[in-house]
Amino acid sequence: MSRINFALEELQAFVAVADRCNFRLAAEHLCISQPALSRRIDKLETALGLRLLERTTRQVDLTEGGRHFLERARQTLEDLEDAVARLSDSAQARRGQVTVACVPSVAQHVLPGILQRFAQQQPNVRVRIIDDSAHRVLAAVVSGEADFGLNFTGAQEPDVEFDMLGRDDYVLVMPQGHALAGRGHVAWVELAGQKMVAVSRQSANRLLVDQALAPLAQRPLWFYETEHVAGALGLVAAGLGLAALPRLSVPPRHEALCRVPLVDPVVSRVVGLVTRRGRPLSPTAALLCEQVRLSRKAFEPTAGASDQA
Repeated sequence: MSRINFALEELQAFVAVADRCNFRLAAEHLCISQPALSRRIDKLETALGLRLLERTTRQVDLTEGGRHFLERARQTLEDLEDAVARLSDSAQARRGQVTVACVPSVAQHVLPGILQRFAQQQPNVRVRIIDDSAHRVLAAVVSGEADFGLNFTGAQEPDVEFDMLGRDDYVLVMPQGHALAGRGHVAWVELAGQKMVAVSRQSANRLLVDQALAPLAQRPLWFYETEHVAGALGLVAAGLGLAALPRLSVPPRHEALCRVPLVDPVVSRVVGLVTRRGRPLSPTAALLCEQVRLSRKAFEPTAGASDQA
């Protein structure tokens, strides 16, 4: 048997270039520079004693030998990835550990109840929670760092399955005793002239609200701006303004605050269970995932016109 004298990263580089027919796109995919990518291709071709790619200033084509090698190279990488995934799942099942990536609002106000019920069934299972932004949650699932995620994005991603759990409607948060506190609902136009507390323009929450309100002639006045929901709730509790926030981001009970549904339009975001496409869950992760599905009611709007925050 002849000795294999090339590295895995060189094989990955060749497949990346062959799939994209472009060195720049392949380098960006692998997060390396184009010169580094070229060196990997050169090393692989030297090790094989075979020219794999024909490169011109305008395009990259596979040689005949490159086309034959590509099929085997791609299959080798897929087999290796599958073997590593199976070993990871097996080790994880032995350790009894599950990693869940979750946006902070769900991690704070929904996930604890789910984990309480799960702990009664599986008291020896350890759970690691990655509570971070929607982008980070999605990346953790795609990379395999997390077994699954609870997120507001991912439905359009080709690498993941997105199982809708419910909709998170925006509500108006205000101090107890405010003139609008007893209402069954409040229209957005009624907030014109009110001092409002908003989260950062860089957040997905703010972007969604701004897009929904763009057609309105009269809009709320964003008077205070915070980086996080917790800061916004603090300012509202201090009587500095009102806030329009997703229902799941607001604590279910708060001695100083209450919340009322916002309408005309109803603004909402979809909450979903995110899993990596084509990768089965470990037995332990599958059990927790099923507990999440059985808890769909926790993601539904509270019955009734308004409730206490």
